[in-house]
Amino acid sequence: MGEWQRIFVQNLTVPPHNQRRRHSPPRDSTAFQFILKSVEGDALKLRALDEMSDVEFQLRLSFFDVTYHHFFGKTWRSATKPLKAGLGHPPAVVFHETVYFHTSLDYPSIILVVEVVATARRRDGTPQEMSCGFGIVHLFNSRSEPTNLNLKDKGLSLYHGTPRALLHPLLQEPIEMNKNLMVIDSCHLQCSLQPHPPLETVYHLLPENTPVSSLQRIPGMLAAHEGDLFQKPRLMKTVTWYLEKLSIHLYPSLERFEEELLDLLMSDQGNSMLDGNTLAVQERRLHIGVHNGFCFVQPPQVVVVVPEAEVARGRTGSLQRKQGAGVRPSSEGQALVLRSRIHLTEMVHHPAFGVVLLLEYVFSVASGPDGKTPSVTSLTTPAYMHSIRWAVWNPSPDATSSNVVLPLQGGVQHNPSHVLVYKTPPATMSSEEVKQVESGTVQFHFSTGSEEQPAVAGKPSSSTKGEAPLSKNPPPTPSPKSPPSPQVLVSTQDYSRGPGLSISQLSVPPVSCSSKTPSQPSGGALPSQSSEALRQLQEDNPRGAITHLESNLSYSSLAQESPTADQLQELPFTPVHVPIMALGPHSESPSTGLTRAALARLRASGFPQLLDCNKEPVQIVDPVDPVNFIPQREEADLLQNNEIILQFLAFTRAAEDRTALETWPKTIYFTFQFYRFPPVTTPRLQLVNADTSKAAPFISSSHILVQIKEDGTLNLGSPGFQLKYMVDPGFLKPGEQRWFIRYLAEHTLQIDAWDGDSLLLVGSAAVKLKHLLRQGRTAVQVHHELEVITMEYKQDTTMMSGEILKHGGVKPIGVHAVVRGRLHLSLANIGHLCEQRQRKSISLPPSRSRIISSHDGNSGFHGGSLLSSNAYSVGNVCQAQKLADVDSELAAMLFSRLREVSATFQHSSREASVTRRRKLERMLSVRRRESQEGDAAKKASLITGRHEDRIQHSRDLQIIEAYRERIKAESIASMLSQAITTRHTLYATFGTAEFFEFALKNPYNVQHTVTIETDNPELSVIVDAREWRHFKKLTQTTTPLEEDMFHLQDDLTPQVYLRPRETVHIPFKYQAFSLEHAATMQQGPTELMFSKGKEDSAAPWKSCGIQTKHIRVSFTASGGKLLAILSVNVESQPHVVDQTFRFYHPELTFLKKSIRLPPWHTLPGAPVGMPGGEPEMFVRCSDPNIVCETKKMGPGEPQDVFLKVAGGPSPQIKRFFLSIYTDPWLAAPTQIWQFYLHSLQRVDVSCITGQLTRLSLVLRGTQAIRKVKAYTSHPHELTVDPEGIFILPANGVQDLHLGVRPQSAGSRFVYLNLVDVEYHQLVSSWLVCLSCRQPLVSKAFEIVLPPGGGKGSNKRITYANPYPSRRVYFLHTNRPDLLQFKEDSFEIGGGETYTIGLRFAPSQSAGEEEILIYINDHEDKNEETFCVKVTYQ
Repeated sequence: MGEWQRIFVQNLTVPPHNQRRRHSPPRDSTAFQFILKSVEGDALKLRALDEMSDVEFQLRLSFFDVTYHHFFGKTWRSATKPLKAGLGHPPAVVFHETVYFHTSLDYPSIILVVEVVATARRRDGTPQEMSCGFGIVHLFNSRSEPTNLNLKDKGLSLYHGTPRALLHPLLQEPIEMNKNLMVIDSCHLQCSLQPHPPLETVYHLLPENTPVSSLQRIPGMLAAHEGDLFQKPRLMKTVTWYLEKLSIHLYPSLERFEEELLDLLMSDQGNSMLDGNTLAVQERRLHIGVHNGFCFVQPPQVVVVVPEAEVARGRTGSLQRKQGAGVRPSSEGQALVLRSRIHLTEMVHHPAFGVVLLLEYVFSVASGPDGKTPSVTSLTTPAYMHSIRWAVWNPSPDATSSNVVLPLQGGVQHNPSHVLVYKTPPATMSSEEVKQVESGTVQFHFSTGSEEQPAVAGKPSSSTKGEAPLSKNPPPTPSPKSPPSPQVLVSTQDYSRGPGLSISQLSVPPVSCSSKTPSQPSGGALPSQSSEALRQLQEDNPRGAITHLESNLSYSSLAQESPTADQLQELPFTPVHVPIMALGPHSESPSTGLTRAALARLRASGFPQLLDCNKEPVQIVDPVDPVNFIPQREEADLLQNNEIILQFLAFTRAAEDRTALETWPKTIYFTFQFYRFPPVTTPRLQLVNADTSKAAPFISSSHILVQIKEDGTLNLGSPGFQLKYMVDPGFLKPGEQRWFIRYLAEHTLQIDAWDGDSLLLVGSAAVKLKHLLRQGRTAVQVHHELEVITMEYKQDTTMMSGEILKHGGVKPIGVHAVVRGRLHLSLANIGHLCEQRQRKSISLPPSRSRIISSHDGNSGFHGGSLLSSNAYSVGNVCQAQKLADVDSELAAMLFSRLREVSATFQHSSREASVTRRRKLERMLSVRRRESQEGDAAKKASLITGRHEDRIQHSRDLQIIEAYRERIKAESIASMLSQAITTRHTLYATFGTAEFFEFALKNPYNVQHTVTIETDNPELSVIVDAREWRHFKKLTQTTTPLEEDMFHLQDDLTPQVYLRPRETVHIPFKYQAFSLEHAATMQQGPTELMFSKGKEDSAAPWKSCGIQTKHIRVSFTASGGKLLAILSVNVESQPHVVDQTFRFYHPELTFLKKSIRLPPWHTLPGAPVGMPGGEPEMFVRCSDPNIVCETKKMGPGEPQDVFLKVAGGPSPQIKRFFLSIYTDPWLAAPTQIWQFYLHSLQRVDVSCITGQLTRLSLVLRGTQAIRKVKAYTSHPHELTVDPEGIFILPANGVQDLHLGVRPQSAGSRFVYLNLVDVEYHQLVSSWLVCLSCRQPLVSKAFEIVLPPGGGKGSNKRITYANPYPSRRVYFLHTNRPDLLQFKEDSFEIGGGETYTIGLRFAPSQSAGEEEILIYINDHEDKNEETFCVKVTYQ
């Protein structure tokens, strides 16, 4: 095995996930340096290794994609190291290795997994490997910025198990917070990770995602004299090699080989592109590249090879052959030749450098009348490629010139291009000649750059001795006066570099003798600079041969002069997507008061009555009454405990919804989120009709919501569903109370209603929470009747060019809002006395001032020990404590602490796991039992125990003394750092800028230039005086303002000049636009658990704590001297949602939407009488991977928001927010919109209204057998078979038959869900995209009917059978609510006439309606369509 082959086999890598490679554009790669120092901890002493020998430890690094649960790249293994256990120190393994790698996958979910592996040998000598834990390192943060990890003394935490646990589906992001991962106590890895830009110089030698150690030799790099090879990598000198006279021989002959190849492709059952046509070889390509065993040094050059016989006959433009024609093998012209010279400028004199050649065929479907393809490749001809053979050549380092013959390879073995290659000839091929042949050979002549160069390309030369003749009949030599023929040009030109050409780039349409310039391909594949080259090429060769592009389309020829006249100019922006209209804030769910009769019916239903803290009925307020909000009154209330109660009482069907009878749900559940509590999905609630008057079907009726027990019966004793939230000082953080009051005063609670059986969305409602403000009252309760509305958005329609160019021609389509029903909801707020009154004396709420100073009590060291973790100690006196009680690291090292079993240790040591405590108790019980076996043994054990205790105590004293000396300097430095640290707490919401100023004082008698650095870009210094003035005006801050106050360094770090003893105010702004929203799958309703007749749903919901964000700002003088430290704690608060959009879109596609903004003067908070007309609007999105922008269309024109969102796999739901601003400094959003994107599997159906279209879907079973049922959002248009419940076998395949009969023309969406009826889980979901057209109307009728109530009207029309035979016909209509047939089908003889009886139902209002009557045949195909125009007057 050669050097290249050995390196290639050792460095094979696993590619990233297909979704990463398919949807990601090319990105710049980032280089990293990962330093692995040591692993420390008791976990290294595995009990299973006690009986083994030669125990050593090893580190392994692997790349992992958390999103797709996929390991990729190459696993790096360190050298094995022994375990060292010193006296008084935990066991450790020292590695001291540095690893380098680079990757372009800058996603936050790309992590580096570090595994600690123990290697040993069993007693029988066989090797054994065991995992001792693994750690996780994030390479990029949420903003796709490289991580700079320096854990210092803390180290990287290790988890129990092996990295294979990451493949479990329950391990989702954020993976460190997952409860299934357990941290190994007192075991960590000392390491550091940082970007390493010097590695960029060897990117071409080292592939991505391939870690290498600092001493590993990479072919093409110079060896370092000492130390690290990659610290400052150096490259070896490159040489230029030339390949010429290249020919490829395929046995037994070229034509015979291609005939067999085409026959196999034609007979391939999976080749669906042929569709009965013949197949032809359109092009033969050769990829030539230099490979160093790791990767291609440069992208391979692509050249075109042609049969030698065609070159001899001059058929340079004819590259096809007729399939199936008999060809007699010939000994002449049976080779593929290259008519140009190859330059390999990246060669290096190294044994691992090789030249890789890959032969690729381009096939096309013959479209001519005689089965031939056009003479020149067509851009519209279907074409696809197959790799046929490959070879690798490892030249000798001292070789200068020779002829080379290489065998070609094929089949399933690995190749450098990582593609599937055509198999070598098997023994079962049809041809007897092919059975005995080899795989083929390639031969060429190579020379180095030191030899004499031939004539320059493009110049006519009388001597062509550098080129050998390709056939027995060389081409004629042109005369000196005439221009050289294309044949001579091709044979004498030098080929410097060929691009990776696609089939469209290698194709040039034939041109006539006129001077008309060719047009560019529609895909824009060719650069604009190549137009001149193409024009010159076609003037020299009117036939447009493909091989002539080898020189003119090279990168060197395209990257020359680019005059500004050739640059495209952007036209004024005109939208292409028809915008949808935003309806404005809260308009989707208005609240109306209940009638007295409705209140009486609800009260008689037995809903639970609410009582306040005095056991008296809660005061009920009218939702129509205005709310006088006084924040001071709320904050001064003695009843600080707020018990928020939500009661879902009833659901009323809307009378105006025509489809309510068919789609009305039997069960329902709700989803919402209150404040910062977890999102709630209620259990399924049964709809029980409360109206016993048996009203007409179209009249609205109320349904009581009843809980369903575990056994499926109804809990009629307690109708409705109730939820409680306890908001008390124990839940709220200091200073958060006023934010909660502000939340109730301004926020609107968004509630989504879902069908409990089909899991389809019923609609959404919104209710304002301002009536929950008690304003000094004991308790309040309000009843709401909310409209549940569903929004329907039509599919995107392409606009005509004439509409786009017209000024203001883009008209918004109306959002179709349907009221599905009304939700009866009761909200209450019951006040209770606070049980934690003493907390107010300990921690006061933070100041509301926007000027932060180091003298306001928020800074300094408040007393206490050096090891005290409490920064807010009361007083300056600290009681003495044992060091082992306040420092867990020291307690883990003491021997005597391991033998203590007192209750103090068990309750105070929070870091001791349950497993460790159980082992200690078991050990002590065993020793206690052994001590009771005899008095003599007992006395001996006591004496021995006392002696061991003395030895252990003396060791502990030594450890404590050494430990104190080691941490003394660090503790003192930490205390001094606290003395100059000022703490400030911010309560921030999404998109809103929080402004404050920090009073920075120079404590020295000399001037200083102070550098301001922050560790989070969300907190920034305001350096623009205009922005500073804007925020001071908004917050009414009266501190002085200075122009040109800051100096920005090259890295944009601000600096400020301070005079001696001077104090200046530094303006800061905190603003966060990103929210961590992981894409979730749609979940069904939760299940209620009943015990002893009492449901658990009445229990208060516990909160989900939002993680506090800590930001450190350092003020550093010259010389690295710290003047002050500002520690900012950011508490994230819920934000207001003004409008919610919910879109359904096909999976793994981009959603592109245009939303028209409402008039700016209608938005809340907009300034009145603003000079200069309408302001410019700005938008920001919570997801940085979503493209959003708004563009000004011109004076007086409306503004649109454009969105481009990448959808995920079905049934994923992506949630994000959009904030809209009217000021350029983005101080506070005028509106915040919430978006839901449901990704569904797409099914396209093209149909005719009134006609039945049938299709089938493939259902794939899960791992278990399920009882499922298919539900559709439009059952009157889409039917399913099986219609009821059926069994879906495990891991099986079953067909679901669909029948589509649309009632109206146009394009729209229909939703189809497959639901598990036992567990109410969504198995699959489809988005059926209907494209319906209207049939031709053969007859039209007109009738006048009176509006209002009545008995209706009976009419008759006649239909004649145009066929001579007896036929059966079926009748359908697009308005079954207005027209009914006497008979839905009839049978009529040939040529006979039949009278169709019609009954028109009365209409409730006057107007005109067009009713279509569809007459279909026995196959439900439309025969004729009648139109009846009904006028109600």
